[in-house]
Amino acid sequence: MNTLPISAPVAQAAASPLQGLLGPCVRGALFVLLITGVAYPLATTGVAQLVLPHQANGSLIRQGAVVVGSEHMGQWFEGAAYFHPRPSATQAPDPQDASKSLAAPYNAGASSGSNLGPTNPALIASVQERVTAYRQANGLAADAAVPVDAVTASASGLDPHISVANAQLQAARVARSRGLSLALAQQLVQQHTEGRVLGLLGEPRVNVLRLNLALDVLKTGKE
Repeated sequence: MNTLPISAPVAQAAASPLQGLLGPCVRGALFVLLITGVAYPLATTGVAQLVLPHQANGSLIRQGAVVVGSEHMGQWFEGAAYFHPRPSATQAPDPQDASKSLAAPYNAGASSGSNLGPTNPALIASVQERVTAYRQANGLAADAAVPVDAVTASASGLDPHISVANAQLQAARVARSRGLSLALAQQLVQQHTEGRVLGLLGEPRVNVLRLNLALDVLKTGKE
């Protein structure tokens, strides 16, 4: 009695469903790619450029034709003649040893916080040092209250804002250094104070870059 091999029919029956699914799978993947990878990004970009072009292009701050920063990216300022931003924990590679890092305040290429908890001895010591330095720099009494944002870094290390209280406490130092009246320095702080988002979220705050640019314009008389 002769028998036929059963392996070939079984193999053909098993392969047929896969061959039938290949085409729909490829077409479905291409469709999703076109929608999510091409159409949707183009649509959202177009709407953003039409409705909110300033925000869509990075909220850039310009002096004439020169881009000097962004409303959402803080910059490091030193010296008595400028309002100082809050501390920053960002770092950069050590040029002498790539395996190590160095402090690089407001390094936009390495946004980060210190990741130190509130009970960490290193953070406590650092904050205490900053409190002492802040009081000395701004001519405050040894027991004067210091705003929290003046001695602690933000989670990103790039916060462009400081509190209104922080800015007002620095106003006297800036005024003395630039030969301005305290009233004028305080007026500039008020002019550059931003309110709560939608009138509800967050606290009033001051954009440090915009405030310092206004100081330099006041000094030179140029836009």
